[in-house]
Amino acid sequence: MKTIVLDKIASVTRACGLKSEVRVSSEIPCEEGVVVAVRVRNDKSTYNQLELPAGRMAQVKRGDVIAGALGHRQALFGYAGHLPEKLAPGDTIHLLNMGGVLGIFDGGSPDLGLPFECEVLGAVLHFPYLGERIGVAARIGAETLDLAAPLDAQGVPVAALVGSCMNCGKTAAAVSLVREFSHSGWTVDGFKATGVSLRRDVLALEDAGARKTAIFTDLGIVTTTEVNAAAVTRTLLSRLAADKPDAIVAELGDGLLGAYGVASILEDPGIRAAFSAVVLAANDPVAAWGGVRMLRERFGIEPVAVTGPATDNLAGTRIIEEQLGVPAINARTDGARLAAAVKAKLVEGRR
Repeated sequence: MKTIVLDKIASVTRACGLKSEVRVSSEIPCEEGVVVAVRVRNDKSTYNQLELPAGRMAQVKRGDVIAGALGHRQALFGYAGHLPEKLAPGDTIHLLNMGGVLGIFDGGSPDLGLPFECEVLGAVLHFPYLGERIGVAARIGAETLDLAAPLDAQGVPVAALVGSCMNCGKTAAAVSLVREFSHSGWTVDGFKATGVSLRRDVLALEDAGARKTAIFTDLGIVTTTEVNAAAVTRTLLSRLAADKPDAIVAELGDGLLGAYGVASILEDPGIRAAFSAVVLAANDPVAAWGGVRMLRERFGIEPVAVTGPATDNLAGTRIIEEQLGVPAINARTDGARLAAAVKAKLVEGRR
């Protein structure tokens, strides 16, 4: 056990409340959520920031000592990486996302370059035994997710955003809904159910007027999968619904065919019943066509609208509406109309 000073603390470790001075151990459990201290070995000109616990982005430089958490990632337009089987001080690990997820790099987008290489310093310790100097490896969650967690939406209407893939406009649409609902006098809460730990999207919901927000990281999950995504959704939805907002906006990160568990959420009959309105975000008309077909044929869900870059111009909008019979509404330029369509469905579900 030795003491080190951290230069930066990643947002994935937010629940741990780390200070700049921590103690680390050479014994590192290779499990998702274990907090690890590393030293950055290289500089980068792209994808070179780290989200801090308060949500601010800080540039990462060679030599920085940071605290992140072990995990995996399977991003379509980002890095892919896996959890290491074993780690010791001096080993190399990679920074897989801006939230501070650490794993072994498998591949990624050419636009981002290679990820930061990091020298492992040790597992960050916390000391749960009062009056004793016995440290255990810190983990990002204070509780264990119950995979059989029940769902109780308490009659609160829920608008869910699903996408054809990552970076297809889900967050922009969720923010637009929260803003419009809030301006109309509704109390709105929001959560992000799937993805890789990064608080940026739920902070955007707060900035738009959400009273309370939540993310899967709050439950000790670094990266969602088809195994845990439905339980995460039931848990977060039930907790927010307990405070009786007028509506809840739920963003399902990644895409319908992604690795983060969106399909397992939509396959859950209780969750489907709780989703009063579903909006599909898509990058292009073909993605919209496939997404709408998948929602209808696989899950029995009729989307209220299609949004995202596919609706950025009149050509895309016309194709979607003519081919699919679903309103195509751009969240950035016509947020009020999108919110009105979704709100009508939410109100209908209350009756």
